[in-house]
Amino acid sequence: MRHGKKINHLGRTASHRKAMLSNMACSLIEHKRINTTVAKAKALRVYVEPLLTKSKEDTTHNRRTVFSYLQSKEAVAELFRTVAPKIAERNGGYTRIIKTGFRSGDAADTAMIELVDFNELYNPNAEEKKATRRSRRAAAPKKEAVAAIPAKEEAKAEEPVAEAPAAEIPAAEATDATEEKTEE
Repeated sequence: MRHGKKINHLGRTASHRKAMLSNMACSLIEHKRINTTVAKAKALRVYVEPLLTKSKEDTTHNRRTVFSYLQSKEAVAELFRTVAPKIAERNGGYTRIIKTGFRSGDAADTAMIELVDFNELYNPNAEEKKATRRSRRAAAPKKEAVAAIPAKEEAKAEEPVAEAPAAEIPAAEATDATEEKTEE
């Protein structure tokens, strides 16, 4: 029975497991996603999420604490410079594990673990590019003028109004108009 045994030892000694999780966490922070087995991904999530939470507050103490786990200056710098500002408003759940099938050779169940805020495809809160399109509602009459119009006509007034292009006057009509002005 495995009562109260929460840590998956992953078939390794404590020092080997610590080094492996540290290296995997550095790779995840630097590359934003890695492919591994499901068991290692679940162990990595438990290892790295508290570090991501610590990175939200950039203090010397937190940097030293995170460095004691990661042992990589580059990973710590990347975590506090680029990852932390992006996850600042998130209250946990910084990683996502997606199962990718079975590995050929030993048929191990594989998965991809990634940082949630760095995936553009799955991120529903991503800022979409705004189209620079003009609204037709601007051509409708103002609310004060609409208040004086009866209800039946109000519905017609709210419909989009097609604007006549001002620059499309044929050349022949333009010359006639100038001749009429000179004759007067």
